[in-house]
Amino acid sequence: MGLVTGLEILAAARAGGYGVGAFNTNDLEITQAIIEAAEEARSPVMLALSEGALKFGGPALVEICKYLGGGAKVPVAIHLDHGSSFASCMRAIRLGFTSVMIDMSHADEATNVAETKRVVEAAHAVGVTVEAEIGRLGGIEEHVNVSAEDATLTNPVEAERFMSESGADYLAVAIGTSHGAFKGKGRPFIDHARLRAIAAVLPQPLVMHGASGVPTALVERFRAAGGVMGDAIGIHEDDVRQAVTEGIAKINTDTDLRLALTTRVREVLASKLEEFDPRKILGPARDEMKRVVAERMHVFGSAGKA
Repeated sequence: MGLVTGLEILAAARAGGYGVGAFNTNDLEITQAIIEAAEEARSPVMLALSEGALKFGGPALVEICKYLGGGAKVPVAIHLDHGSSFASCMRAIRLGFTSVMIDMSHADEATNVAETKRVVEAAHAVGVTVEAEIGRLGGIEEHVNVSAEDATLTNPVEAERFMSESGADYLAVAIGTSHGAFKGKGRPFIDHARLRAIAAVLPQPLVMHGASGVPTALVERFRAAGGVMGDAIGIHEDDVRQAVTEGIAKINTDTDLRLALTTRVREVLASKLEEFDPRKILGPARDEMKRVVAERMHVFGSAGKA
């Protein structure tokens, strides 16, 4: 199948009642893990690159994503995660992204609508689809720090008005999730009633950010291998599965892959003190990430959909 737009993947997911993972990548090994897992699970997938990832990997990282995604046997979109400006989105489009997010959720509604509409008009002119966001998640994003106390959940009436005025293709909604591994104590509360109300007025695909599972087994392995991590907790699988039935079509995942990679690297280095071959250090980490990605695809319901 190769590269397609984000909307092509997500419209099918919304109509089919399943979710598609947008997995963040920063290098070759992460990208390989995501694509290989998608092919084996026969799942559509989105490769998400943040502005930080672009700063770290540069255009070469995008070329890796285009090469591996373009040659994949399943549909793949290359997505800009949390684009902070019109210029950032335009740069991503010039580099070959097939989907971009313009995140002006920290601005007032009029500014969010105007800037999103500006990106939509330019992106649609060259066949690229656009994600926007209203409401504010807790946790840390790369360009804005939002505490749990400052998080603002998405209002269904405002969401309908925003999508009508901005022309965005899919919408990230704030329903209780937060970015990062530390989402508070106990099982995070997800406002399913709010999500259903939003989906009732919006036919467009909806997006869940901050949705990593932060598996307890991985956290324990990370600690056992010498890592230090506090009371990390993720979004419960049952909440993710339910959210997919309520309109969520795109599920962002980053923390789980970071944890898988770092845990396995620590384990290899701790057990093989003489090892210095990067292939024998990063290879097992790639396999661990691949396993995690495949597991998430089954939770999202996208396995077997490509």
